[in-house]
Amino acid sequence: MKHHDVAKRIIENVGGKDNIQNVWHCMTRLRFKLKNYEIVDHDALLKEQAVVGTNHKNEQLQVVIGTNVTEYYETVASMLGMDNDDSATSQNADEPAERKGFISTFMDIVSGVFGPIVPAIAGAGMIMGLMSGLSALNIISNESHTYIVIDMISKGVFTFLPFFVAASAARIFKTNQYLAIAIAASLQVPAMTNAVAEGVIDQFNLFGFLPVPVFSYAGTVIPIIIAIWALSHIHRFIDKVLPEVLRTVFTPTLSLFIAGILTLVVIGPAGIYLGNWLAAGVEWLFGVSPILAGIIVGGIRPIAVFTGLHHAMTPIALQNFANQGYDMLMPMMFMANMSITGATAAMYLKLNTKEEKSIAISAVVSGFLGITEPALFGILTKNAKAFIAATIGSSVASAFISFFGVRIYGYILSSVFSLPAYVGEYFIFIIIGMIIALSVSFVITYLLVPNAAEEAK
Repeated sequence: MKHHDVAKRIIENVGGKDNIQNVWHCMTRLRFKLKNYEIVDHDALLKEQAVVGTNHKNEQLQVVIGTNVTEYYETVASMLGMDNDDSATSQNADEPAERKGFISTFMDIVSGVFGPIVPAIAGAGMIMGLMSGLSALNIISNESHTYIVIDMISKGVFTFLPFFVAASAARIFKTNQYLAIAIAASLQVPAMTNAVAEGVIDQFNLFGFLPVPVFSYAGTVIPIIIAIWALSHIHRFIDKVLPEVLRTVFTPTLSLFIAGILTLVVIGPAGIYLGNWLAAGVEWLFGVSPILAGIIVGGIRPIAVFTGLHHAMTPIALQNFANQGYDMLMPMMFMANMSITGATAAMYLKLNTKEEKSIAISAVVSGFLGITEPALFGILTKNAKAFIAATIGSSVASAFISFFGVRIYGYILSSVFSLPAYVGEYFIFIIIGMIIALSVSFVITYLLVPNAAEEAK
């Protein structure tokens, strides 16, 4: 197995198999839920060439690998016996839940749910952005069959996003993935989608007295996450109280029936309202002052990526797309990535060993491609002034593009390849913002950080 030896040492250095309660991954990190975090050997982990950095935050250990994290995850999961749904579902199902704060629990859930499905979202968003750019440049007509077919490929993920979220959430909540997908499907059957499209009724009446509000759940994430959390508890309770001889048939039947009704009557509508409130809060901030919104969002983005909290913005961005067809947070994420890249480029000039320079140049390339963890963990966290410079550059550039109302109309990875998605009214501003982010962070880092050779004297 390609990564067997490295994966084996990672498991040993996080305390061994018996210390691991769960493991999952996002785009660049292995995320461990451990029984005892004090026995983790961070120094040994950092000696691994494959490991860029480590971080202990919100009751999870993050081991930063890079864009090939999936390969290491599959090896680790296989060695832990978690390489299939049944084992992942059953593991620790009967153990008492650890008491954690709301924020810690929320971030565990968000990072766990969105990490595995981000490639699908980012890939679809990239295609959507490229087609939008080609259409804006009149290279292809948005009424042509070619455009329509490719548009179907890109929009499929977002239209049926609840299915992806349900499958991913089922692994986090340790419940049956196929029952979870069935719950998501109940929200998007033609009876519901047609009722939304026709606008004839605003609710169904279940049993003649329970209202089932009519909503479009396409592209939503919060309702389904809450629904699968509820399903996991319902499924475990029913499985526990039923005689073993009845469980095979009646556990899934009763779980789907009860969770389905609860989702359609209560959880789904409540999740829609909650998502709308979150999106409205962001919209309110922009209404108060676009510049202030840019400063705040741009300023917190680098530290959010470092701590792994950046996934918290994903549900809000997706809700914005669902509600208004565009989002103003993602352009700021782009500015933050460019600012981090600019600061790292300046650090390349300050470092004096071939190994450090090699890490820096690799991190710069990754930064332009939208992956900033190598820059943050490999370079910027080792120099506070450079990290502050990246934060300032992100705030300034985000405030600039926010002032001019820069927005994007589809989820897309925040990299230089996302530029075609901005072709049109806001293109010049995103280009200027990108230059501001790169140059401000570069200049401040270059001026404040001494050369490594001078610092060593």
